[in-house]
Order: sequence, then C-alpha cells, then structure tokens
Amino acid sequence: MSSRVLGLVRASHPEPAAAVTTVAGLLAWGVGHRPAGIVSVVLAVLASQLAVGWTNDALDAERDATVGRTDKPVASGAVGRRATAWAAAAAAVACPLLALTTNPAAAFWLTLALVSALLYDWPLKATAFSVLPYAVSFGALPAFVVLALPGRPAPPVWLVAAAACLGAGAHFANVLPDLADDARTGVRGLPHRLGAAGSRVAAAALLLAATATLVLGPPGPPSAIGWAAVGTAAVVPPLSWYAGRSASRAGRRPVAAFRAVMLVALIDVVLLVASGRVV
Repeated sequence: MSSRVLGLVRASHPEPAAAVTTVAGLLAWGVGHRPAGIVSVVLAVLASQLAVGWTNDALDAERDATVGRTDKPVASGAVGRRATAWAAAAAAVACPLLALTTNPAAAFWLTLALVSALLYDWPLKATAFSVLPYAVSFGALPAFVVLALPGRPAPPVWLVAAAACLGAGAHFANVLPDLADDARTGVRGLPHRLGAAGSRVAAAALLLAATATLVLGPPGPPSAIGWAAVGTAAVVPPLSWYAGRSASRAGRRPVAAFRAVMLVALIDVVLLVASGRVV
C-alpha cells in the first residue's frame, strides 16, 4: 500500500502541482482572502493539479514505456494504470465541489481551467493548438482566486493576460526535454513544429511578457522591485538553458527550463503580493 501511495504521488507531477498550488495560495492571501478562503482555494487548485497529472500519466503510460521513461511510475509498473485513472477521476470530481465552497462564479472558472487542462492531455497535445489549454488554464486560475473573494470582484484583465502568457511559456519550456521522445511516438504539438530553438525563444518571450504585464498593468508607476522582476525574467531562461545542457551532458533529464518557469511564477506572485495592486 505504501509503495502504491508513493507511486501515485510521483505520478501526480508533484513538482509543478506543488508550485501551482503554492502560487494560488499566495495569490489568495495577497488579494485578501480570509484563512478559510485560502484553504478553499488551495484545496480546489490542488485537486485540479492532481487530476491533470494523474490523467497525463495514465494516458501516456504506453508512450512513456516505449521511450524508456523509468521515472514515470505508471510506465515502470510502480503503480497501476487503472488505479491512477481512478485517482484522476476522483480528483476531477473533487475539484469543482471544493471550488463551490467559494461561490458558483469562481467555481466555473476553476472548472474551465480543469477541463482545458484535461483537453491538453487528450487530444490537443499532439496538435498545433497544444498551447491553448496552457494559456486558458493558467489565465483562468487568477480569475478563480479573485472571483472567490466576498462580493465576487471582477479579475483585472492584465492579471488574466499575464497568467495566460505565463502558462503559454510554461508549455514551451515543459516540452523541451521531450522533443525527441515525442517525435518517436508521433506527438507533434506547437513546440515540436517550432523546434527546440523556436520553443526556447517563445518560452523566454512569453515569460518576459507575463512579468512585464504584471509590472505595467496595474494603475500607478512601476516600482523598482517590479523592474527588477522584469530583469530577472529576462535573465532566468538563458541560465536555465545552460543548466539544461549541462544536465544533458551529464546524462540527466534537462528540466531546468520548466523549473525556471516555476521560479518566474513565484517571483511574479510575490511581486503582486508585495505591491498590493491586484484588486
């Protein structure tokens, strides 16, 4: 039982799930949610992340086994495909139910984010529209957090746009380590069509656009901290590519580019919380 639980944890994509959930919790705190509201946001977003991660590994089990992904618990046999699929279904049902503890309008946006992300897992991953679910799901996340406040304030357009850019950048960065394996198994999303160089440029440009939108979007002049965040967003992607090449030469999986996205996301939400200019 303990090994199955550990396998399910590993199959949930724990690193991005924890990062997205943490960002949502920090944003909830920053926009003024009370402790109960923060708990509702965190649990609902965590359920959505678990549903998406488990669905991804259950659907991709055969592909992952074909390319020798021993780090994938379902493909390696550490946890069963059926158990993972049932866990995904349970989390997918729990997500909107937990979101409804805030209000129906907010729950709609998180449910939209979940459905969009699941559509990436199948069938949009292998199409030229593969970036759309990332943009929609990330853009819907702050809309959920803001609408979940008492009074249901409208989420600022600049906040939704910045999150959508961040999500689109995450897509290009996330696919970079898998371009060769995906080619072997017939997956041709937008990053595959652009190639490694084009995907790196797209990821860097979108991360920079997301941070610049957060700095320039709110009313009032940008702060020195905001400009520093923009500079960080410009520097982090090239550094991550260098780290990725070093990992490849050492025989490790080059995941630095996606971790760079998570770092920029955390910097961005801390910037928002510190500035107090969200709603």
